[in-house]
Amino acid sequence: MKLSPDAILRLAAGLILVLAGLPASALSTDSDQPIEVEADSAELDDIKNVSIYRGNVIVVQGSIRMTGDVMTVYHDENDELKDLILVGKPATYRQMPDKGTVYDTAEALRMEYHEQKTLVVLIEKAVVTQEGLRFSGDRIEYDTALSQVKAWSKPRAETEQPSAEPADTGRVKIIIKKKKETPAPGN
Repeated sequence: MKLSPDAILRLAAGLILVLAGLPASALSTDSDQPIEVEADSAELDDIKNVSIYRGNVIVVQGSIRMTGDVMTVYHDENDELKDLILVGKPATYRQMPDKGTVYDTAEALRMEYHEQKTLVVLIEKAVVTQEGLRFSGDRIEYDTALSQVKAWSKPRAETEQPSAEPADTGRVKIIIKKKKETPAPGN
């Protein structure tokens, strides 16, 4: 499907806002790079202000790479980005931070970006990894304006029976990588 210049401009502007809003300390030159979107199919509905990309969706801008099965982009009546939802098995995100040597990554079965709330929400099997730090839980919210992260575990069903096999408990887990010790001067 060939996209109209207005639709491409709307998508590009929306994606820039989404990509810039994800985990802090991103590579500062990423927003200067062109945005490339690939998918097996694309649908644009100017009346409903929605764009849907299906099948092996890949979004690249500089060091940023997002992947998923279906990406839905919602705009308001002024063609401003309202919400972006990326679904996959899992949907993934990665970006190189300034002065970094390791990518910041995120994955979940569903990723949502709510522009007007400045909120990124990772839902179901959510994992965020930044250098030396790893958050996992059933739901992780990142407030891009306040730089706040909140994570929740999956509610335990009252009918769950203990099992002899270790299982994913669904509890929030945070792993903090131990800093390397620096040798004392003269050693």
